Amino acid sequence: MTQVVHVGLGDRAYDIHVGPGLLARSGALIAPLLPRSRVAIITDENVAALHLATLQKGLLAAGIESSALTLPAGEATKSWPHFERAVEWLLEQKVERRDVVVAFGGGVIGDLVGFSASVLRRGVRFVQIPTSLLAQVDSSVGGKTGINAPQGKNLIGAFHQPSLVLADTEVLGTLTPRDYLAGYGEVVKYGLLGDSTFFEWLEKNGPSAAGGDMTARIAAVKRSVEMKAEIVVRDETEQGDRALLNLGHTFCHALEAATGYSDRLLHGEGVAIGCALAFELSSRMALCSQEDPSRVRAHLRDMGMKVDLKDIKGDLPDAEGLLALMAQDKKVVDGQLRFVLARGIGDAFVSADVDPTLVKTILAEALQERQ
Repeated sequence: MTQVVHVGLGDRAYDIHVGPGLLARSGALIAPLLPRSRVAIITDENVAALHLATLQKGLLAAGIESSALTLPAGEATKSWPHFERAVEWLLEQKVERRDVVVAFGGGVIGDLVGFSASVLRRGVRFVQIPTSLLAQVDSSVGGKTGINAPQGKNLIGAFHQPSLVLADTEVLGTLTPRDYLAGYGEVVKYGLLGDSTFFEWLEKNGPSAAGGDMTARIAAVKRSVEMKAEIVVRDETEQGDRALLNLGHTFCHALEAATGYSDRLLHGEGVAIGCALAFELSSRMALCSQEDPSRVRAHLRDMGMKVDLKDIKGDLPDAEGLLALMAQDKKVVDGQLRFVLARGIGDAFVSADVDPTLVKTILAEALQERQ
């Protein structure tokens, strides 16, 4: 049942395994990478309570000893203090340059541990074992690592590819419905940016995947990582095509900043709202039909997801304030904001030719609906 997707990056190539029961088989899969039979694992409290024993048992079955550091769960862990703690703990474990560090958790742990591995002894290898849908389909693949700054999300980091990714789809069964759907925001993004057939498949099969259908889950994760891998191989350090993966993210990052990176708005929820807004913007610019944003919103609603600004509880800045938060985005070049726009479902492109007044109007209208 396990599917394997290869990321062809020459001497930094690696495989992504997708399927159930991978924690139990982790030792056999990781062993070929190891010069000595030990690894250091960094995880979070939630994942440790549910799955750490299974992972360590799977490693031990192949004779691999492990030590583990457990950090607090949540976005606040992607910060300097926890980065410092992670790096110093790895040094205390006497992790050598040829050793392997295991990032065992969602996107926060993957990003933090990947960044720690990138600077430890000027770069040690690491294995991603993503436990959330969002991490399995997005953050664990492609080598983007980092932490947040007070000025914004992911502003400190490095490109550091993993040596292996194990996406155990069985683990997704322990996610809350909200966390699963937050990850689904990234899944649907792939269909919207480059594969209309996949989007159609999701319209039919997304609900059964959310309901626990393992075959549908494996197919959704596999197609998502295939698409990400194809884009990463073409453009590893985001000079061109890789920016397509930011569909919805310019709006999303502003909304995350506006909600204080809190559980008022999870990242994947912001991506879903951002995709709907990006299609609305594209439609207003006469790039795609008016039916496209409606179809995007209809599918997100069918899945029970957040779709509009009115779905975010609590106060938000005004349109001017949200526009100012967008200006902090990493995608700003020479002071000009770049958006991922769409000519239709499955046909996205990057453009700096967007009138800020139109963006402000769309935001103002979306805020008005919250009244």
